[in-house]
Amino acid sequence: MSLRPQELLLAPSILSADFTRLADALAMLRSAQRCIVHVDVMDGRFVPNITIGMPVVAALRRETEQVLDCHLMIADPARYALEFVQAGADWVSIHQEADPHSHRTLGAIRQAGAKAGIVLNPGTPVETLTDLVGAFDHALLMSVNPGFGGQSFIPRVLDKVRRLDAMRRGAGIPFLIEVDGGVDPDNAGALVAAGADVLVAGNAVFKAADPLKAIAALLAAMDAGRKAAP
Repeated sequence: MSLRPQELLLAPSILSADFTRLADALAMLRSAQRCIVHVDVMDGRFVPNITIGMPVVAALRRETEQVLDCHLMIADPARYALEFVQAGADWVSIHQEADPHSHRTLGAIRQAGAKAGIVLNPGTPVETLTDLVGAFDHALLMSVNPGFGGQSFIPRVLDKVRRLDAMRRGAGIPFLIEVDGGVDPDNAGALVAAGADVLVAGNAVFKAADPLKAIAALLAAMDAGRKAAP
């Protein structure tokens, strides 16, 4: 029995959207297929940028019923994770590098009613998750160094996806593998073939002339990758 979900998901990142027209961006995503809403939260400490916080997440929640996938690129995520759940986040992901007690924080996120995710920077080996398997619902692999949108994809992350998928199969415990950073139709298929189930795309969607066509192209590439997967 496969540990991968039947349906692949695309998570367009509103970090790349026009912040003066977020309601329009959400309306566009509602009309797309197999999309959730990725929300990049940055604090200027863990990463060198500041983006949005709980009030914006609460506003997004009022505007959409789609899954809000909140990626906390912040120092001391245990301090704020539950506030994001209360604001309306459905998925909350924390960086392993930012939380020495990530097992406890993941459990608290789940207990609060959200899906718990663990995130690894490009230089952090997937093997550091060995003793956390079962404590998270999704693992997010950064394929750029976090902090800014529009960066180039780091190809070595493909091998990390394969190793994480092997860890999932070896443990016999299902969890989603998500990849974030530089995703476009040229690498989406290879990422899914390697084992990814959810891809985050920012500029590839919101900077496209026709975002809905861009979403369709990404999903088509992902589906082709799924068919090519061993």
